[in-house]
Amino acid sequence: MAKILVIAEHLNGQLNAAVAKTVTAAAAVGGEIDVLVLAADPAAVAAQAAQIAGVSRVLSIANAANDNAIAQVLAPQIAKAAAGYSHVFGASTTTGKDLMPAVAALLGVNQVSDLMSVVDAHTFTRPIYAGNAIITVKAPAEQTVVATVRAASWASAADGGNAAIEAISVDAVLPTHTRFVSLTQGKSDRPDLQSAKRVVSGGRGVGSAENFAVIYKLADKLGAGVGASRAAVDAGYVPSDMQVGQTGKIIAPELYVAVGISGAIQHLTGIKDAGTIVAINKDADAPIFEVADIGLVGDLFALLPELEALV
Repeated sequence: MAKILVIAEHLNGQLNAAVAKTVTAAAAVGGEIDVLVLAADPAAVAAQAAQIAGVSRVLSIANAANDNAIAQVLAPQIAKAAAGYSHVFGASTTTGKDLMPAVAALLGVNQVSDLMSVVDAHTFTRPIYAGNAIITVKAPAEQTVVATVRAASWASAADGGNAAIEAISVDAVLPTHTRFVSLTQGKSDRPDLQSAKRVVSGGRGVGSAENFAVIYKLADKLGAGVGASRAAVDAGYVPSDMQVGQTGKIIAPELYVAVGISGAIQHLTGIKDAGTIVAINKDADAPIFEVADIGLVGDLFALLPELEALV
């Protein structure tokens, strides 16, 4: 029977929503699921993880060195804690993509990246070629499977769990060549882009950073997160942490509104799992209309105020 260790990503005492989706992927493998929380004081995050349905135990490692999520510090502890587990899963977030390869290296195995579905305990599907093709990969049965889980491909595990919380310690040598300097975060009252159920994104067609105000206004009316195409980011309209796409964030909201976005394959890769896609573009031949469920052809500056009036 599989024994799976899910790494709990968290920030400022809050469990990342992608962890519940990673638990769903672990449940698809079958077997016992434990969640590992590493922090200076893991109590609050461990309590949140214990409420995820399907989790057998929450293991917590308290260490002052874990106050900030540095892959080189966390990985040796995870590798030690992973002894006896058949699988180690982490979310395919920015943090997970940094951390899990280090864990795989310490365990001496290859990583399975962006796991999309489970065929069996050692066989999975994942995207390649910017999501244009899906391949099936098989990990050696005699090795620990280390994988990142593509959160956009999985539903969140339900709440209502009541897993036992167990404090553990590991004998891991932590590096001294890496240290935390600072963390710069954007402040916003809007929903987080990667967990928002509704997202409004703007592209090059918005025209300028000042014009992006129309995107924010519609998003606020919808209670939505705000994203952008790479073209809008490269043009300096918005910061890079708002970018949606292959080199940005992969998201799966229930509603995605693409405003002034042509629909380059790089962008479409980031929204392929979205529920309903609405496209607004003055070019009727824009590629975005090929994937949109609803398309509006016209001047976005005329159409958006009309949409706002209907909300």
